[in-house]
Amino acid sequence: MIEADYRSLPAVDRVLAEGRISAIAGEYPRTLMVDLVREILEQGRQSISKGKTAPSLQEIVDTVIVRLREIMTPGLQSVINASGVILHTNLGRAALSVEASTAMADIAAAYCNLEFEMARGVRGSRNDLLEPLICRLTGAEAALVVNNNAAAVMLMLSGLARRKEVIVSRGQAVEIGGGFRIPDVMRQSGAKLVEVGTTNCTYGHDYTQAITDRTAALLRVHPSNFRVEGFVNEVTLAEMISIGNEYDIPVLDDLGSGCLLDTSAFGLCYEPRVQDSIAAGAAIATFSGDKLIGGPQAGILIGQKRYIDRLRKHPLARALRIDKMTIAGLTYTLFHYLKEEATSKVPVWRMIAASLDDIERRAYRWVEPLGDIARVTGGRTMLGGGSLPGTSIETRLVAVDSIGTGRRNLTAAKLNQKLRLAQPPVIGRVGEETLYLDPRTVLPEDDARVIEVLKNIAAELT
Repeated sequence: MIEADYRSLPAVDRVLAEGRISAIAGEYPRTLMVDLVREILEQGRQSISKGKTAPSLQEIVDTVIVRLREIMTPGLQSVINASGVILHTNLGRAALSVEASTAMADIAAAYCNLEFEMARGVRGSRNDLLEPLICRLTGAEAALVVNNNAAAVMLMLSGLARRKEVIVSRGQAVEIGGGFRIPDVMRQSGAKLVEVGTTNCTYGHDYTQAITDRTAALLRVHPSNFRVEGFVNEVTLAEMISIGNEYDIPVLDDLGSGCLLDTSAFGLCYEPRVQDSIAAGAAIATFSGDKLIGGPQAGILIGQKRYIDRLRKHPLARALRIDKMTIAGLTYTLFHYLKEEATSKVPVWRMIAASLDDIERRAYRWVEPLGDIARVTGGRTMLGGGSLPGTSIETRLVAVDSIGTGRRNLTAAKLNQKLRLAQPPVIGRVGEETLYLDPRTVLPEDDARVIEVLKNIAAELT
C-alpha cells in the first residue's frame, strides 16, 4: 500500500503542466516553481513514510500556489496604527514626516555625496552631513550618529571605559526591553559595572565613596519604560556633574528616547531634553532618533569634542555607522525643529498636539459606517516606545463590542483580525471583549482609508 502511495505522487513536470499552475507560470521564475514543487513532493514522501495518505494532485497544486504567494509577498508592509500607542515598537515606532520620507526615497534612488566633499572634490565624512545641524539644535560641541541608541551606549562605554569602572545607581541598572540590560551592555563593552545605592534611593555620597583610580565615568541611565514612586531619592544630573568635576571624571547621560521639545507644554510629565544635558555639563549624552525625536532609527551621541573625537576613531564606529537614507531622513526631521514646525510636521508631535475636539470629530466620522454596532467613548493614548512611562493623553475612541448572533456574530478579537487582514491593515486593540480604535495615533490624511476599511467590514455584516 505504501509503495502504491509513493507511485501515486505526480512527476514535477506533471504538476507544472496542471492548468492552474501553467496559468501563473509567467508571474514567477521557473527555477523557483521547480524547486518549490520538488520540496512539496518531498514533504509528501515524508508524510507517506509516516503512514499518512499521499496528497492528491489538486492538494499539491493548492500548496504550490499558496507557497508561491507567501514567498513573493513582502514580509514588511505599511499598516495604519489605530492601537492607541503613538510610538508602537512592534509597528516601527515613529512615522516620518512627508519631507523626511521623500528625502529618503530620493536619496535611495540616486548617487549622492555621502562621503564626498563637493567643493574640493575629495573624500569626506558622512558624519559631517549631520553634525553641524545636531550641534546647532543641542548646543553640543560635537555629535556622532550610529544605528540606534543601544549601539550609541555600547560605543560610548567601549570607547571611554573599556577595562575600567563605570558607576551607576542600582535603581538605573535596568532592562529597557528586548533583553537590553545595562549590566549586560556594560559587560559586553568591556567596562566594569559598579552599582551604588539601592533600588529606590541613591545619594551623592554613594558615588563619591565608590570612586577609585579605576573609575572611568559616572553614568546616568533613563528608566525608559518604568517609574519608581513612593520613598525614593535620586541624584540629579547637576549633582552628578558637580561630583564628576570635583574628581575630574566625565558624566555620561543615557537619555533613552531623547526629546528636543518641552513635554510639559503639552500637558505631559517632564522629559529631560537633550539640550538640557549639554547645558548642565554632561560629557556625552545619548538618545534615540526614532522615538520622541520622530525620525528614522538612529542613535545620537552629543557632547564634548574631546570625547566624541575618541569615539569617531573607535573600530565600532564604522561597524555601527548609519546609511545614506537614515542621514537624509534624520536631516529633514531635524530641519523641522530648526524651523520650529515640529508640531505641524513631525507625526509624533502632530499626534501629541492634536486637540481633543478634533479627535472627537474624527472619531464620529469613523463610527458612521459601522452604525449601531459602534460608539465613541473616552480613553487615553499612550506614548509608548519607552517614552514618558505611565504618561498618557486624553483621547476619544471608537469602540465596537462583540457582536450578537447570526451573520453578525463576531467577537472583538475576530473583528480585530478582520481589520488586520484588510487592505490597508488597520491595527486596533482589544480589551474586555471590546475592540478600540484610536484616531489620535492615525494621521488625519489616513482617515479616508480607515473609513473605507470600516465600510467594507460593515457591508460584510449586513
